[in-house]
Amino acid sequence: MNNKWNSGIHDRKLKEEICEIGRRVYNKGFAAANDGNISIRVGENEVLCSPTMICKGFMTPDDICAVDLDGNQIAGKRKRTSEILLHLTIMKERPDVKSVVHCHPPHATAFAVAGEAIPQCILPEVEVFMGEVPIAPYETPGGQAFADTVLPFLKATNTIILKNHGTVSFGKDLVDAYWKTEILDSYCRILLLAGQLGKVTYFSEKESRELLELKKKLGFDDPRFHVEDCDMCGNSAFRDGYKENAPKQTAFEAAPSYPGYLQPPASSCGTNGADVEQLVQTITEKVMASLSR
Repeated sequence: MNNKWNSGIHDRKLKEEICEIGRRVYNKGFAAANDGNISIRVGENEVLCSPTMICKGFMTPDDICAVDLDGNQIAGKRKRTSEILLHLTIMKERPDVKSVVHCHPPHATAFAVAGEAIPQCILPEVEVFMGEVPIAPYETPGGQAFADTVLPFLKATNTIILKNHGTVSFGKDLVDAYWKTEILDSYCRILLLAGQLGKVTYFSEKESRELLELKKKLGFDDPRFHVEDCDMCGNSAFRDGYKENAPKQTAFEAAPSYPGYLQPPASSCGTNGADVEQLVQTITEKVMASLSR
């Protein structure tokens, strides 16, 4: 098939890249036995993917198959995974996405099983490179209904937790998609360890704003750059996407309530203690000066 993509369904290097990511996923403990699946878009209507019922740590290039964007298998000796529909739904909704990694990283999947919202404003790398991670509602894996659970969240994130299931991350290439999974599971592990110590410490409003400004400077998008009434740490930017109730944060102390990124800082509104005292003193002096006339 001739097109601007220069179709790569027979590109051995790309197949080897899928196998390499599969080994990383397996060696990190993100996919037990035959869990997980990996894909990369290689044409206008062509996607290479891992097959069904194979351990991701032991794949070879000859195992990799190909499908079109409707899920029809167009190449490969092994049968494609049924969960490829999730990958294709993401790619069709987000043309910028070229690769998808779905697996079951244990620490992030613990949050998926508990239905626990992942807190924000705790770790700089997560704020800059990831942001809020939504939890898509549960649906039996494999069908289009399962794939459609991520649709309400796709415009504002590249990483989604699948309730009672695992995670899916996506990006411009396979390494980019995989790294998001690794960052997420590392963060969830840190949160669980911090919980054993008894608490987490949140950034101040100033620190949170500085990280978002750094994120914007680096060219990364964030829904908090666009949602006027979404505060920086404690108010989900994805609330309109949840058909059910949004997941609650119960395992950790509630995040502090700061104004949204698009709103003036609380300090500029005279709402912190020092500014209030100064305002009271100024008003008092003006009142006393008026009375003395």
